[in-house]
Amino acid sequence: MEHEITLVVNGAARRARVPGRRLLSDCLRHDLGLTGTHVGCEHGVCGCCTVLLDGEPVRSCLTLAVTVDGREITTVEGLAGPDGLSPVQRAFEECHALQCGFCTPGFLCTVTALLRDNPAPAEDEVLDGISGNLCRCTGYQNIVKAVHRAADLLAEERAPSAGEPPRDGEAS
Repeated sequence: MEHEITLVVNGAARRARVPGRRLLSDCLRHDLGLTGTHVGCEHGVCGCCTVLLDGEPVRSCLTLAVTVDGREITTVEGLAGPDGLSPVQRAFEECHALQCGFCTPGFLCTVTALLRDNPAPAEDEVLDGISGNLCRCTGYQNIVKAVHRAADLLAEERAPSAGEPPRDGEAS
């Protein structure tokens, strides 16, 4: 039996007709043409398929598409802003935090949520935050550097420019 679902994907409402057992990863890739979400292990272990569901990282290979009808999904394609790459994406590029790139979309979504919830994570918090994502190429050192660099870039974005009045709650 097929179900008509509507997903808000990267800010746009998208409709799909899917069987009840269609995985969100397959819906995104095959029904909606968003191939940035990668499927690795298909058991929720590797983190390659991580997307943001209502802002929270989830394994799209373990999530049935029909269960997220009407909800908001952000894929790697939706992380960039109108001015280009997001701070997390820029940091991964600057720090050479990828090699083959297969795991990168999952890391980018995971780190985006991590830094939203913890804008200045300590080293152990970074390691814990990315522990659900596996990379077979990099050895993780540059990924950890990229998380710290992304935190710095995000802090710079939040800081008022010279001559700009402080935001509410900020000291002058």
